[in-house]
Amino acid sequence: MGRSVWGFWQSVFSTAVLYGSLALFTSILHNVFLLYYVETFVSIYKIDKISFWVGETVFLIWNSLNDPLFGWLSDHAFLSSPQSGSQITSPEVVLRRLKALSTNGPLFALSFLAFWVAWARPGLQFLLCLCLYDGFLTMVDLHHSALLADLAVSAADRTRLNFHCSVFSALGSLSVFLSYSVWDKEDFYSFRLFCVTLAAFSILGFFVVSRLLQQRFNKEIRSKLDEASTLKELSVGHAPFTQTEKPITIGQYLKQLSKHRNFMWFVSMNLIQVFHCHFNNNFFPLFLEHLLSDNISASTGSILLGISYVAPHLNNLYFLTLCRRYGVYQVIRWLFMLKLGLSVVMLLAGADHIYLLFFSALNRVFTEGTCKLLKLVISDLVDEDYVVNRRQQAASALLFGMVNLLTKPGQTFAPLIGTWLLCVYTGYDIFQRTPVKDSVSASDSGTPPLRLGCFYMLVFVPITCALLQLATWSRFTLHGRKLQGIKTLRQGTQHGSLIDVKAI
Repeated sequence: MGRSVWGFWQSVFSTAVLYGSLALFTSILHNVFLLYYVETFVSIYKIDKISFWVGETVFLIWNSLNDPLFGWLSDHAFLSSPQSGSQITSPEVVLRRLKALSTNGPLFALSFLAFWVAWARPGLQFLLCLCLYDGFLTMVDLHHSALLADLAVSAADRTRLNFHCSVFSALGSLSVFLSYSVWDKEDFYSFRLFCVTLAAFSILGFFVVSRLLQQRFNKEIRSKLDEASTLKELSVGHAPFTQTEKPITIGQYLKQLSKHRNFMWFVSMNLIQVFHCHFNNNFFPLFLEHLLSDNISASTGSILLGISYVAPHLNNLYFLTLCRRYGVYQVIRWLFMLKLGLSVVMLLAGADHIYLLFFSALNRVFTEGTCKLLKLVISDLVDEDYVVNRRQQAASALLFGMVNLLTKPGQTFAPLIGTWLLCVYTGYDIFQRTPVKDSVSASDSGTPPLRLGCFYMLVFVPITCALLQLATWSRFTLHGRKLQGIKTLRQGTQHGSLIDVKAI
């Protein structure tokens, strides 16, 4: 009976749908985390400024190092595979990643719960919760992202996988809307119960989906083994001798990566993108409060904030259709130009213009939309790394980890630089318990009012980011004919071991 039930669900859902659904179980928790963890520790647990900065600094180090560490532990064996003879196949790699997701997914959900109950001193709890949460999130994100490069090579198949991720991520963002009905700093019980419900749903989802996919790829591996056994009997497909490569050390791998020019230009651009995305996440509620509170009600602001989490995923569905037609490189370039143009127009319009509402929303939507497309670019870099360095198996999780090593500092720099700019420019300190000074007192003290300071941050940060990104992105050459040539080479060398997403 149990096997028949599992078989029924396997026949109903395609691999692409099951892969995309894993994004749902991550996003329902991570969106709530991004929105409330700072507010919880600052306003409810009353963490002091020094502990906050120390926690964020340690988090910066751990946040950067755990990606390549986990990626190396996961994929270093692929770099040292034998030149010929026994070789790890793509279905086996996929199965390893699914097993990692089935373990780390539920642990990630449990670490999410540690934020919402005071069980230690605020400074210590802040540090431990951030590091624990990010460790399991990294394991989940690395293996889920790596599956994008392992399941398919063609741009069409990867776009299809990413499309399903966007659909389920949009569904996961609905947790932001639901959170408003239970968020109350004075009575935290309902919010805690809400978080427990989300975590339970996530744990169940990771368990069920990962098991369905594991069973599917176990069948794929068995068919590969049967094929290999037949070839062995016929003495087909084996070289007359086997030659083993020396294991590649981390130093040799880093040297190879340092010569990968497209990789270096990409991480330069992506560092700025990560900073801008998290800058919007951290300060969007503040901008709504001090720039638009006179024009919109509190309930409207809450709805707008919730929409800003859902809209990027829905908008990404349209961006993916553009990617199929014009290519990912060109679509990302257009988005940078659009970000620059909108910011300049808003700067000329001024802080009192009603269109500031639409600019605030579009700025966040387009910035987040760009972030959603970058996994496709990293998957292309995996292909180039595989071909250029003649690897026996694509080390996708390791490359995703190295990208995160060099770009995740932007996640920590965003709140630190943002609060520093706000304090230096306006004199406003988010850690002060006293009310915010009004525009009159600000003018008397010689500093701009908080509202004007928020406006300048809102427009000058995207202008600066867009200019730097356009400059670095113009040096990236993995697109057009070059990209197609790389994909052709990878598909040729791994012919017969890659997985047909549509066929499963």
